[in-house]
Amino acid sequence: MKKQPFVASWSGGKDSAMAYYRAIQLGMTPKRLLTMFQEDEEVSKSHALPLNVVQAQAERMGVPLMIRGAGWDDYEAKFIDAMDECREDGITHGVFGDIDLQGHLEWVQKTCAKSDIVPIHPLWQEPRRSILEELLTVGFEAVIVVVNTNMMPAKYIGRTFTRHLMDELEALGIDSCGENGEFHTVVIDGPIFSSRVPVTFGNVRENEGYVFLTVSLEA
Repeated sequence: MKKQPFVASWSGGKDSAMAYYRAIQLGMTPKRLLTMFQEDEEVSKSHALPLNVVQAQAERMGVPLMIRGAGWDDYEAKFIDAMDECREDGITHGVFGDIDLQGHLEWVQKTCAKSDIVPIHPLWQEPRRSILEELLTVGFEAVIVVVNTNMMPAKYIGRTFTRHLMDELEALGIDSCGENGEFHTVVIDGPIFSSRVPVTFGNVRENEGYVFLTVSLEA
């Protein structure tokens, strides 16, 4: 994997950050970040992060950001379009943060094949808890910004990731990795950044069984 150029699938959360970190540890060369956004390109898919926050992350990683706005109906087509652009620019590999959801793995493999991109899953089949332990050990700071209230209590919105939080979630029977969509995070510090991402957290809003924490870039 030494010096292989890659595009990272970048949600702005902990799993994509760990996958990116692992790829760097393998000696791969980051060339681009790809973040999928809502159709209006104002906030990211799933994590609901505003564009300027994701841009601030990318700037502190020293890697160009590319985005695609998409609905769920054209998500795959827009994703493939982005991968095509990467391949045309000489990027040969894609790095993804999937851990153990087979359907996600197969979708990534299928779509990357259409663009002649080799998918890499640095976290695949590792115990979820061990990934989180490493996340904290190497110095990442992640905050819960989305909670699926059908799967866990809304009170966890805004909590910073710690071992105590992981223990608390697991005691309630909640996957502390959130791999099944229980929650999403934003990473604001860690070894992949040149400096801490200066964000502020604001109001909590609810929408269709989810609660979202407003994330803003400091002026």
